[in-house]
Amino acid sequence: MLSEVEREAIAISLKVAGSAVGWTLLPGIALAWLLARRDFRGKALLDGFLHLPLVLPPVVVGYLLLISLGRQGWLGQWLDRLFGISLPFTWQGAAVAGGIMAFPLLVRAVRLSLEAVDPKLEAAASTLGANRWRVLATITLPLALPGVITGTLLAFARALSEFGATMTFAANIPGETRTLPLALYSLIQTPGQEAAAARLCVLSIAIAMLALLASEWLARRARRRISERDR
Repeated sequence: MLSEVEREAIAISLKVAGSAVGWTLLPGIALAWLLARRDFRGKALLDGFLHLPLVLPPVVVGYLLLISLGRQGWLGQWLDRLFGISLPFTWQGAAVAGGIMAFPLLVRAVRLSLEAVDPKLEAAASTLGANRWRVLATITLPLALPGVITGTLLAFARALSEFGATMTFAANIPGETRTLPLALYSLIQTPGQEAAAARLCVLSIAIAMLALLASEWLARRARRRISERDR
């Protein structure tokens, strides 16, 4: 049986990871399409900027979020004054941190899938009278669906496991921002909680593995449907 602490950490983690994917999915698909289908000045710079969270220490990302989205930050004070939104030390802030750390995985998976779609199919649909949005909705995205699924679930798993940026920006608040990694860290720091820490470790591995297996299964199913439709 799971303890109250474990149930709470799982619930917060799922809420944070789901919200992180929710706010990054559409911008991720849009940027992936832009990088896959358009050549423009500064493209390499944009690509490098989007992938910075993969190579920067997560604590650095959390610090940058804190000084930009905090109440005294250049963007945070604007959000607080106009909309009453304060992100630091809230579960919404944890979702922002997790989403930013997971964003490069989403964009990369979707971009690779979009680049695999034959542009001639899109051109053929355009010559038959379909506008750009209809081509995107009926040709491009359905063919790129396996990559979208993979990117979405990889981003979910990454947001679920985020620690450094979340700790720095949202802190480790019980019942609010204490996700599975933060709960595990707290238990490790507490004498006599080795068994509980080991149990949370196993739970984290199980949830992440389920997300990866679901990603593979859904992507294969989408590819199978595409191949059956093309026959």
